[in-house]
Amino acid sequence: MLVDYASRIAALRRIAGVDAIALVPGWNMVYFTGLHFHLSERPVIALFTADRLSVIIPQLELLKLHERPDLNAQPFPWSDTEGYQGAFRAALDALGLHGKTLGIDGMTLRATELLTMQAFAPTMRVQPVERELIRIRAHKTPDEIAALRSACNIAEQALGALLPTLQPGMTERQIAAQLARLMDAHGGEGEAFGTIAQTGPNTANPHGIPTDRALQTGEFLLLDFGCRYNGYPSDITRTFCLGEPTAQMQEIYDTVLRANEAARTVARPGVPMRMVDKAARDVIEAAGYGQYFTHRTGHGLGLDGHEPIPQIAGNVDDLLEPSMCFTIEPGIYLPELGGVRIEENVVVTDNGLDVLTSFERKLKI
Repeated sequence: MLVDYASRIAALRRIAGVDAIALVPGWNMVYFTGLHFHLSERPVIALFTADRLSVIIPQLELLKLHERPDLNAQPFPWSDTEGYQGAFRAALDALGLHGKTLGIDGMTLRATELLTMQAFAPTMRVQPVERELIRIRAHKTPDEIAALRSACNIAEQALGALLPTLQPGMTERQIAAQLARLMDAHGGEGEAFGTIAQTGPNTANPHGIPTDRALQTGEFLLLDFGCRYNGYPSDITRTFCLGEPTAQMQEIYDTVLRANEAARTVARPGVPMRMVDKAARDVIEAAGYGQYFTHRTGHGLGLDGHEPIPQIAGNVDDLLEPSMCFTIEPGIYLPELGGVRIEENVVVTDNGLDVLTSFERKLKI
């Protein structure tokens, strides 16, 4: 996928009220530069000023910068022998940030980097700009949407291949590992996150970790999974039953499915995000299970599997806008019995909603 990083950096530089912006390794750095580094004990900082990109960087990582001449980045290298303090001082002096305002992503910049910069530029002011950064990222290009759609298609093909292989006695760990292998076999670029496979009463934990518990007849199996394609993730949840469900299990499932449908029906441009959450929550509350729907209805979806814009929650008045991508994932979780979640990946269009996920939603037994 070809990315116009110059345009992305230009949008970053239009953030008001700051003289420079600092990004550490993570999805913001990947989005704005395409540079992949580990957030480790070796600090890496990309500093964006009005006319240049500068990077405080360990010497052993310099090749990554040399491979990107399009960025025209000025390196401030440091070695393990000398330490990183000198590179911090040199960068802050060269960029003239003393007495200026530095924009930071307060969700990812660590105290290590911040305190070091403040030690060498004590008059420099700091201003959080994470919301401005994610607002830029919240509007997806056609290429980004195509990558998200492909990631959904691959994950759903893998799920279709998995289901005929399921048998009583398979453990959650075995099911999760098999689904991850199948996503790779169908063209995925690794898991988008650690695949969640939960059985029986474990399905009542919205974010459980696969265990050695074995799948048994007459209980729920919840799979929350996704893969990456061209760097972009899918995030899908489907719930199944091995054998015939009880009447209450069927009721819970049908309620969640109606909630999912209600949220998809409401979501469109100009609708407050809280109204999408309300549409799903009203269905579940009317069925008497409101106290068992314990999380928001959805989250933003992009390079980072969980992005804070859009936020499909009851206290968010922000309006949905075209090209925003997010999940719709209502759920009901009953202790001891188990839980149900049905999760879609969607994108807002100019006049409605495009649902990127298509795997069957009716309870598969």
